[in-house]
Amino acid sequence: MSSSGFSPGPPSVFTGEGYHIWVIKMKTYLQAFDLWEVIKSKAELAPLRANPIVAQIRQHSDEITERHKAMSCIQISVSDMIFTRIMACESPKQAWNKLKEEFQGTKRTRQQQLLNLRRDFENLKMNEEETVKQYSDRIMVVANNIRLLGEQFSEVRIMEKVISTLPKRYEAKISSFEDSRDLTSISLIELINALYAQEQRRASTLEEHQEGTF
Repeated sequence: MSSSGFSPGPPSVFTGEGYHIWVIKMKTYLQAFDLWEVIKSKAELAPLRANPIVAQIRQHSDEITERHKAMSCIQISVSDMIFTRIMACESPKQAWNKLKEEFQGTKRTRQQQLLNLRRDFENLKMNEEETVKQYSDRIMVVANNIRLLGEQFSEVRIMEKVISTLPKRYEAKISSFEDSRDLTSISLIELINALYAQEQRRASTLEEHQEGTF
């Protein structure tokens, strides 16, 4: 552990659902303890040479300890049911790969999942009763699921989706953005907040108008 005293809490427990999220969290957790290289390395632990010097003995012992720490991190981050799948693994790398093989799915399965998610993304449209934030949240769920499967998904693409599928009542606001500044120079959150502010003003004006009719 680093000398700064940083000590992350216990890792998320994987129960068989949400593997793609768990694996990202676990990678960060292992990195926090300088243990990710133990999982990442393809090299197996070499046996100690004959007649080793003290430095070689210490290095070998440290490498064994690191593997035990990494294995412990993996074991405490899975439920008992998942643990039975990896308890026979002799190294943390074997345990990691075992979980990956079982829960990440085959390349063909992931490709089909990506196709379905891309289709979902293209078919998204804002409902009349939705706020722009609710709609953007729906878009982000699909976009982030695509990212979790390893595909790059830019913010620009999400912004283009939002702009191209908004109802007509937002056309004036989008046009004013295009006239005053390049849409590529603003962030998604800036765009959503500006559109949400317009919604709030419209709702307030409508409420005042309704009150004035009584």
